[in-house]
Amino acid sequence: MSYQSAPEGDGPIIVVGGPGGDIGAAASVAREKPRPVAGDRGGRVPFLSRRSVRIVGGFVLPVLILVAWQLASTSGAFTSAQLPTPTMVVEAGVDLAQRGLLGLYIAISTQRVLIGFACGALLGLVFGALVGLSRLWDIFFSSTLSAIRAVPSLAWVPLLILWFKIGEDSKVILIAIGAFFPVYTTVAASLKHVDRHLVEAGRAFGLKGVRLFTTVQLPYVLPSVISGLRLALAQSWLFLVAAELIASSMGLGFLLSDSANNGRTDRLFLAIILLAIIGKLTDSLVGIFERWAGRRWG
Repeated sequence: MSYQSAPEGDGPIIVVGGPGGDIGAAASVAREKPRPVAGDRGGRVPFLSRRSVRIVGGFVLPVLILVAWQLASTSGAFTSAQLPTPTMVVEAGVDLAQRGLLGLYIAISTQRVLIGFACGALLGLVFGALVGLSRLWDIFFSSTLSAIRAVPSLAWVPLLILWFKIGEDSKVILIAIGAFFPVYTTVAASLKHVDRHLVEAGRAFGLKGVRLFTTVQLPYVLPSVISGLRLALAQSWLFLVAAELIASSMGLGFLLSDSANNGRTDRLFLAIILLAIIGKLTDSLVGIFERWAGRRWG
């Protein structure tokens, strides 16, 4: 099978060739590559698209927030118990690190998130594929899963504690629940709109079942899948905090609740900042995967 560009305004043309064609060619037509933008002089990258500009520009707002924070905390409008200075927050972090607690809390919370995210995202991919590709499974699962999705995260905590006690299992399962639904909904919705001509072309090459899904359908909906993964990862951190706030003796969520109970606002701010930084770092890992997948299947 070969892939040809149609005249401007038309969709992609799929040509099924004779025997000996590459099976993987069916996936190569999943997305039409964008045409070069006319008007670029000498192939120059636009100023706002330069990597250095994006990196520097990304730090502008955090720096402004830090300056405003410093000014507000030293102006006398707030007490140190209400708004500690950035220096106080750094000192609180150094104190916890010297006591061996900061690294431990970060490692435990990150481990819980990654395990729960992996389990939830995998199940979301499986159930999303079933619902998106089969009308029977769509009828069977959709209504029930939509109802379960509406249950607030905190509503699961007492039940999971009752079933699995206050341990790792209850926390990981809660995080997996949070990661499941963004992946499930995006995968199911996007697979329902895969180009039928593309699927027929894959079947013409003998692709069926799992091979058809991994070779043709999944690459076609890859951008939607990655968007779902990013949402699932953010949701995993939200569900982690919900779990650790209520039933934990270690982790960043525990640091939040313990600091609030003891009036340690400096540690409270430290936990919030760490959650933001680590959440961004893990999201960047998904971004790296997105770029790799774009080169692999783009």
